[in-house]
Amino acid sequence: MQIFEAIKSDLYRYTRSSDIVTLCRQYLTNRGFNYMVWHRIAQSDNSVVCRIARLFLSLKMRKFGIQIPVETSIGLGFYIGHGGPCVVHHTATIGNNCNISQYVTIGATLGKSASIGDEVYIGPNVCIVEEVTIGSRSLIGAGAVVTRDIPAGSTAVGVPARPIDKARQHNFITNRWPSAM
Repeated sequence: MQIFEAIKSDLYRYTRSSDIVTLCRQYLTNRGFNYMVWHRIAQSDNSVVCRIARLFLSLKMRKFGIQIPVETSIGLGFYIGHGGPCVVHHTATIGNNCNISQYVTIGATLGKSASIGDEVYIGPNVCIVEEVTIGSRSLIGAGAVVTRDIPAGSTAVGVPARPIDKARQHNFITNRWPSAM
């Protein structure tokens, strides 16, 4: 994945625009986007650029309370709602055009963490625990604790989270990154 393509896709999810003025404005005013810029740059093949970006990323991690390790696999068009804070395990896999809200935790005690499909919305204060799979185009309601797989196209709520609606396909993402569809 090209770094600039990924940054451009993230920017598009925030603003439906990807020009340089918008990029500068969002970088200066939006904590989630700012963090993801450094996260994407830290995945560079250039060792010098990678080391510098990882240093900046660790500073941003402390400043913003967003803890998403560089090793985490994140698709195009990633959106962090309200600028975090959130914690994501390094073995998590997140698909294209996903939203996570504030105070989300995606973790594991041992082994692999969650695998999240494309176009998934994860509401505020959600905990996703252990190696679960969340299907594409799913919604995870606020405060849910996900301990089991969630089928594609479902709305899951509660503690533990259970699907309550699988009949209709959700269309909450209107500004998805075109090349990731």
